[in-house]
Amino acid sequence: MEADFVIVGSGSAGSAMAYRLSEDGKYSVAVIEFGGTDIGPFIQMPAALSFPMNMSTYDWGFASEPEPHLGGRRLVTPRGKVIGGSSSINGMVYVRGHAHDFDHWAESGATGWSYADVLPYFKRMENSHGGEAGWRGTDGPLNVQRGQRDNPLFHAFVEAGREAGFEVTDDYNGSKQEGFGAMEQTIYQGRRWSTANAYLRPALKRKNVNLVNGFARRVIIENQRAVGVEITRRGKTEIIRARREVIIAASSINSPKLLMLSGIGPAAHLQENGIQVVADRPGVGQNLQDHMEVYIQQESLKPITLNSKLGLFSKAMIGAEWLFFKSGHGATNHFESAAFVRSKPGIDYPDIQYHFLPAAIRYDGKAAAKGHGFQAHVGPMRSKSRGSVTLRSSDPLEKPKILFNYMSHPDDWTDFRHAVRLTREIFAQAALDPYRGREISPGSHVQSDEEIDDFLREHAESAFHPCGTCKMGAANDRTAVVDPQCRVIGIEGLRVADSSIFPRVTNGNLNAPSIMTGEKAADHILGRDPLPRSNQEPWINPRWQVSDR
Repeated sequence: MEADFVIVGSGSAGSAMAYRLSEDGKYSVAVIEFGGTDIGPFIQMPAALSFPMNMSTYDWGFASEPEPHLGGRRLVTPRGKVIGGSSSINGMVYVRGHAHDFDHWAESGATGWSYADVLPYFKRMENSHGGEAGWRGTDGPLNVQRGQRDNPLFHAFVEAGREAGFEVTDDYNGSKQEGFGAMEQTIYQGRRWSTANAYLRPALKRKNVNLVNGFARRVIIENQRAVGVEITRRGKTEIIRARREVIIAASSINSPKLLMLSGIGPAAHLQENGIQVVADRPGVGQNLQDHMEVYIQQESLKPITLNSKLGLFSKAMIGAEWLFFKSGHGATNHFESAAFVRSKPGIDYPDIQYHFLPAAIRYDGKAAAKGHGFQAHVGPMRSKSRGSVTLRSSDPLEKPKILFNYMSHPDDWTDFRHAVRLTREIFAQAALDPYRGREISPGSHVQSDEEIDDFLREHAESAFHPCGTCKMGAANDRTAVVDPQCRVIGIEGLRVADSSIFPRVTNGNLNAPSIMTGEKAADHILGRDPLPRSNQEPWINPRWQVSDR
């Protein structure tokens, strides 16, 4: 089998590229995806989001090595193994990232990826329901909405932020990210609006797009040119040939793994694993970054939280309403208020993110608090810690070795302690007086730096935003893996386009910038002129040098 373009991975970037590369009908596209169908309530029902992430049917089942700075804990690293990739198992939170994130990319060697360059792609991909006029797209494939925010706690949280002296924002994906406001979701008509629904299904209706269900083992490279992908399907090994290009969009974990299995990576590491070196790229698998977060949980004095909906009868009623009407508590991810704030004076754009939830419950749906509660997920945005993804062996079926090296930089501890104390300050505001009971977690006894550090060591979790392992940069940068056109440096006809190419993690959740990467990469692959740059100026707090609010 052969196609003009062979894409490995049907996730956030892969599906977007399949849609754009096949749009004019000139080229054929084959998308290789190992996972199966996304049909079924566990994926399509937004409130069921804790299930697919914990199901081996839909998730690759990766975990980190014992993390040395977190007491040797192994942290789960979910990645989607299903049509739509991680956009089919994520929390459906939609955050573009801050303008300065992309300006930093451009300054670090990813020329043509500044905010002015990427904003037109964010607009092209979106169909925004309720965003700031002029800053948002309104006719793209990706539906983005705000939650109903029926629960008074959503408004009380935003008001508490305002009372604490912070900004409020009408649209953190518009001109002003900084502040407290409504959170956006990739949900449409009560269903998860993954890239499978937004991009892949429409693309598969075209004659020139094929979905191949198989396991990608390696890229076939002849005379320094990628010519196809070796896959296993139905127990047989075969090659899908690429007439023009092979594009890897297999996630920040599987993309570097596939490059290394194909002979592209740090030469010594490849040789140790008995792999012939095709291109010595020391940066492959390095520069791994993520966001971490903790839950600050507070008891609610009023019985208005989701903790009352966790019984079997309530769940059955919610499920029935969603099944028949695609409405009610099943039709939201329940993350409906958010905040992006700066941690101290001298920082010019937000470096702390909040997800607010009117329940006291873990992300995996376990350990609900007794009685009623609410919580904020909080974490610093720009950790200085860096990790790696490496091979265990040359066996493609073996899971790679993932070490995030979380909290290995002393600043991470300082930043996180501040985030915990700041959350307590926000929760102590008058707007939450009618609701606030005792602190459930960490608990009022946790006060000193040492006590907070112990709490973090035991309870800090990944926000599931891994990226950076195939860094984009200048062609002469030895640590870069792809150039600003997403071409793998030193190999013809091979590109990587997904969150692995991010030079540095963006502010917030990574689904939106991953889709944008697929959208922009498609224009590079097709040799088109990029969309005209934007001249819109984002809002930067005029007090940034003197105050955190």
